[in-house]
Amino acid sequence: MTEDRHRSGLSAADAEAFVAGATLPAAPPLLPEIRLHLASEVTPLWEATETRLAEAGLPPPFWAFAWAGGQAVARLVLDRPDLVRGRRVMDFATGGGVAAIAAALAGATSVEAVDIDPFATAAARLNARVNGVDITTLTEDLVGQRPPPGAPDVVMAGDVCYEKPMAERVFAWLRALAGDGVLVLLGDPARAYAPRDGVEALVVIDVPTVIEIEDKPQRRTTVWRVLPAPAAS
Repeated sequence: MTEDRHRSGLSAADAEAFVAGATLPAAPPLLPEIRLHLASEVTPLWEATETRLAEAGLPPPFWAFAWAGGQAVARLVLDRPDLVRGRRVMDFATGGGVAAIAAALAGATSVEAVDIDPFATAAARLNARVNGVDITTLTEDLVGQRPPPGAPDVVMAGDVCYEKPMAERVFAWLRALAGDGVLVLLGDPARAYAPRDGVEALVVIDVPTVIEIEDKPQRRTTVWRVLPAPAAS
């Protein structure tokens, strides 16, 4: 589902127009198959939008960049479509929707892109249309909720471990989903609060990055499978 109006007061159409006006379509460096609405110049976009978004009580424009964790998950899904083909997929904290788009291209039965930021879900919808795929979006905080019957088979999450409270809260939820039989894929470029236990590595990729938003020109990024928490004794 897609909300018609968001907590920012903008309609979905207005949010999409805002994203389109602040970005240009381009292919992320690791994913020549995909085009996204991305910031062409990091600092001007950040300064121009951060104040406006803060006034609306919304996060900075993370949706305008192809972060390493999301790119790595998308690359894995495109290279191993068996992980998602014929399955219901959720892309949690979708940002611009890169992993969601990859899952749709790889043959997922359905793809839902979820983010608390309505500009992120707007970007995901725009980017899906650029790539000729169908996704749905949901602007809501799902952390702590257990999936209802019928959804999803796979949950993807890229770059969600950059703040300690969020990382701990999200990882506990992802482990609970894994315990319910969901395949959980977590892409992380060695952020400070990435989990050390309860995961197994599926692939390690050196992802080219934008030096203005990272501290190096590429980040070694692991896509982990999140494991269920051990049963209480």
